[in-house]
Amino acid sequence: MPSKTASPARAVVFAYHSVGVRCLEVLRRHDIDIAMILTHRDNPQENQWFDSVAQWAETHQVPFITPDDPNDPEIVAQLTALHPDFLFSFYYRQLLGNALLALPPRGAYNLHGSLLPRYRGRVPVNWAVIRGETETGATLHVMTPKPDQGDILSQHSVPIGPNDTAHDVFLKVIEAGAYILSETLPDLLAGRIVPVAQNLAAGEYCGGRRPEDGLIDWTLPAQTIHNLVRGVAPPYPGAFTLVNGQPLRILQTRLSPPDQALTQTQGGDGHPLWITQAEWQGRLLNTAEFHQLFPNGCQPSPPPPGEN
Repeated sequence: MPSKTASPARAVVFAYHSVGVRCLEVLRRHDIDIAMILTHRDNPQENQWFDSVAQWAETHQVPFITPDDPNDPEIVAQLTALHPDFLFSFYYRQLLGNALLALPPRGAYNLHGSLLPRYRGRVPVNWAVIRGETETGATLHVMTPKPDQGDILSQHSVPIGPNDTAHDVFLKVIEAGAYILSETLPDLLAGRIVPVAQNLAAGEYCGGRRPEDGLIDWTLPAQTIHNLVRGVAPPYPGAFTLVNGQPLRILQTRLSPPDQALTQTQGGDGHPLWITQAEWQGRLLNTAEFHQLFPNGCQPSPPPPGEN
């Protein structure tokens, strides 16, 4: 009698963003049976520069839902009925509770955009650039009720160049994540993976960022200002300074003389900083426009004597 072919492993996938799309493609190439995708409805207030998991699911005829709360008992019951072997989370923005994490007999795994235990939590790529790191990466790890604390299956690092923006680095991290998922899946499916515990004391937890966090403090060193500009540059909200009470967005800077610049300023340490791209009232400025609008530079003027 011919031998029976083993059924493909079945997974429920929580996914969003370009990370989610790339990793879903990896699962599909490895013949994972994707029984259901849970994703988010797009926020109309958010810049939609990334790929859509919902569109990917429609294209590949994979069932998907967009629940407000994935831990709702009705959702848990719906997923339980699918009998998944695995749960995967790829850039999904909500924490999964114990009922979901206990559901798959072969484990629940998350892909995080840093070299854990460094930069646990929110927007890890942006934080790595803002803090001047020269490398970051992606980590595939066991999911636990607390974010980004589970044992590590695999990691892959990527460099951060001195003028790389968070978007530049994010694109590298997406590829690193897809790479480690593809490299790890055969061993994970075969049960050959032995996860390694994190040393949480060697890392830190980072919170989310708001657009107002991009306000430049000109008393800081030029390098620190440059890192902030890179770390929140478009498609993120951008760094800004207030001129006459209005935000001037500083979108690109350099620490050494570029071929072209709008103006030269300096950080609080006296080191020079060249502004090479800026936006005022929704319009990118050229050098002549910049000097016409801001003949005294872009740094806030000190208050008159006697005012706080």
